[in-house]
Amino acid sequence: MNVNERNYYHQLYEVTAEIISGDSTAKVLQSIVQGICQAMKLKGCSILLLTPDKKSLVHSVSYGLSAAFTEAGPRSVGNSLPETVVGKGKVATIYNLANEKDRVSYPEVALKEGIVSILAVPMRLRDDIIGQMRAYTDEPRHFSDDDIYFIQAVANLGAIAMENARLYESSQKVYQALTNDFMSFRFNRSDSVH
Repeated sequence: MNVNERNYYHQLYEVTAEIISGDSTAKVLQSIVQGICQAMKLKGCSILLLTPDKKSLVHSVSYGLSAAFTEAGPRSVGNSLPETVVGKGKVATIYNLANEKDRVSYPEVALKEGIVSILAVPMRLRDDIIGQMRAYTDEPRHFSDDDIYFIQAVANLGAIAMENARLYESSQKVYQALTNDFMSFRFNRSDSVH
């Protein structure tokens, strides 16, 4: 087993442990993007989620990237590595952004950020694509199959973490409503008995 594989297995363990820790979704996702940066030795990593109309991607969590880059605006699905979120979703790579500016939104902002190579994978939840996870380097890089499989696995775990948080929040609301109904029934009934 080489060093990269060992780092990837270690980071997958850390991501899984973070997801089951019960921490907030924001903390879990922040830990995920930070861990990917460290494991893959990246400049930055981000999670971009699809807007409800599925026409744009918006940075939701990032690590190693400036606010000027992440807040440049929504990334249009049509001109920002669309192959990751259209259809069945595929992996997209850019070896040298200076030569492929037309494949991303805000290429000048990305170049100013020092981004050279990009790896983007779809974030899937069941049969739906909910966004992208992107890895950024500050030097040209050919991403290996191990890099791609690792980031795809982590992207899917991130999507599961978001869904678990949504389900937990929903169940908490139902529990609270049922508790309120029960208390109201119990105390209103007690008042009418006396």
